[in-house]
Amino acid sequence: MKIIILGAGQVGGTLAANLASEHNDITVVDHDQDRLKELQDRLDIATVAGSASHPDVLARAGAEDADMLIAVTSSDEINMVACQVAYTLFRTPTKISRIRAQAYSSVEKLFGLEAIPIDVFISPEDLVTKYVQRLLQYPGALQVLDFADGKAQLVGVKAYYGGPLVGNELSTIREHMPKVDTRVAAIFRRGQAIMPTGDTVVEAGDEVFFIAARKNVMPVMSELRRLDRTYKRIVIAGGGNIGERLSRALEKHYNVKVIERSYKRCRYLSEQLRHAIVLHGSASDHELLAQENIDDVDVFLALTNDDEANIMASLLAKRMGARKVITLITNPAYVDLVQGGEIDIAISPQQITIGSLLTHVRRGDIYNVHSLRRGAAESLEIIAHGDSRSSKVVGRRLDEIDLPEGVTIGAIARGNEVLIAHGHILVESEDHVILFLTDKSKIKAVEKLFQVGFTFF
Repeated sequence: MKIIILGAGQVGGTLAANLASEHNDITVVDHDQDRLKELQDRLDIATVAGSASHPDVLARAGAEDADMLIAVTSSDEINMVACQVAYTLFRTPTKISRIRAQAYSSVEKLFGLEAIPIDVFISPEDLVTKYVQRLLQYPGALQVLDFADGKAQLVGVKAYYGGPLVGNELSTIREHMPKVDTRVAAIFRRGQAIMPTGDTVVEAGDEVFFIAARKNVMPVMSELRRLDRTYKRIVIAGGGNIGERLSRALEKHYNVKVIERSYKRCRYLSEQLRHAIVLHGSASDHELLAQENIDDVDVFLALTNDDEANIMASLLAKRMGARKVITLITNPAYVDLVQGGEIDIAISPQQITIGSLLTHVRRGDIYNVHSLRRGAAESLEIIAHGDSRSSKVVGRRLDEIDLPEGVTIGAIARGNEVLIAHGHILVESEDHVILFLTDKSKIKAVEKLFQVGFTFF
């Protein structure tokens, strides 16, 4: 597939790395020649220096025969104009754009062939807000991902001493919970992926990813760790786009305080938010945190656009007694460095955004793509089509499907029903099949497996 990526920032660069490794023809456009050279030195991609929305620049990037244009520059306006130019002059089939301002994304009729021709728009702020909301819903979870429109969820937790399943084989989970069906999709032990079997023993410190129907998530979590008490008091450091949206989403259900450095922004937030308390100051101000009883806070969220400020504020809040700290980090090199120590969860906005973008880039009828464990693994939700003659999947039992190495099926969503993967289950046409990949190089093989042909006999 020939794909043009506009913008070589964190999202554009990470997306280029993901897609180039899957043998796509990638061209990245940006005005920063040094950044383009850096990408070209480590990736097998083409680059074009220039303004992403200019017709001559898009022509040089090969827009006349591109299959897809993905506009992820830092400017909503440049992204929108670039999609308009690509459609009007080059008839680019698929145009995806990052739209950050809610003033644009909230207008229903703004995007479409009869208006601004964007096929899919993605709001990183909305994605991060929903991501954090799911984490708060399940205290103790490291990652919570929705599948089948939320009917099934894939949850990552760290196993602790005292959990009923810790020190025991996975097969014993059915003895503990005979009425709850779940499947452990993968275990990460000391950074290495383990493909679990029934006799795999769970160790304390393991990161365990399991899939279950939404109603069964909490019971399964209780098998792996002592459940944290429900969160009530939340402090958000940073009242920018993400901080504002998250405060709006949480203020009805939690006791929310927002700390913001800009007095002008504080005035704006205090007018917009109905229940949350807005504080003017620095989140790394020891005296301010003490005055606000940080030692009585359930979750401290550092959501400014400065990684170093987020990390330092989080470390200070944790040492002063905050129960849990969640930190937004845009530099991927920092994420693995800080998570798991005093910072409980490090959130990478580009990894969250990449998953949403990949949903529209992957071949076949892929309904969902989620990046797991900071990009180390991936989970796909693919709709199965065809019948036993035209498909290698439909009409076959799960234990008859020849899955690539490093790939497991976790569950099947059929209508309103979630079927946890067991060997005897037969795949039907239109089933949503949820797969887990610890080796992302197998994505092409998975896409090919689900392709519908004329016959396979």
